[in-house]
Amino acid sequence: MSFISFFSFLPRSFFRSQVSALGLIGVLVLSGVAVTSAQAEEVRVKLVTSEGDIVLALEPDRAPKTVANFVKYVKEGTYNGTVFHRVINGFMIQGGGYTADLKEKPTRAPIPLETSPDLKNERGTIAMARTMAANSATSQFFINVADNTSLDTSNPNANGYAVFGRVLSGMDVVDKIKTVPTTRRNPFQDVPVTPVVIVSASLIH
Repeated sequence: MSFISFFSFLPRSFFRSQVSALGLIGVLVLSGVAVTSAQAEEVRVKLVTSEGDIVLALEPDRAPKTVANFVKYVKEGTYNGTVFHRVINGFMIQGGGYTADLKEKPTRAPIPLETSPDLKNERGTIAMARTMAANSATSQFFINVADNTSLDTSNPNANGYAVFGRVLSGMDVVDKIKTVPTTRRNPFQDVPVTPVVIVSASLIH
């Protein structure tokens, strides 16, 4: 079955109510990222989208496996030409898995869920999308456009969603994307009428 995030199976009302140093270095080296002390604290990724640029500051010191996974997809070019296929104003914008014609891009094996009480789905943070299974995230991600406490690991009814960074610049672009007109294209809901394309994703220094 095609990967559709957990979001696709629940009503909107649900969302509105409801390392050691060596270990970290090992994860980043395996992802093909040259490790420096600065990068261990923050990795920056630039998303060039059809609506403008978004710069992400990723936090490998807080979510090393999740950052390494995301960075590997960036380096492989997986995100180039994908779209934000699920956009809900007041909640989040989700992308990283489909092309403009909603064809699913190939992914690697899922990664373990990496959450903690201090990593919160606050406005402007980026987190991994997944299915209802906790350890199912692959390439899809979302950017929170509001404080979504129902997605945190502190929620007793959920395992939470792995936050691994934040928007450093371009939140105005995110806010522009969140308001685009959307429609339903089975089995997808909340699909932008005009595709919002991630033209490219790249590491920056």
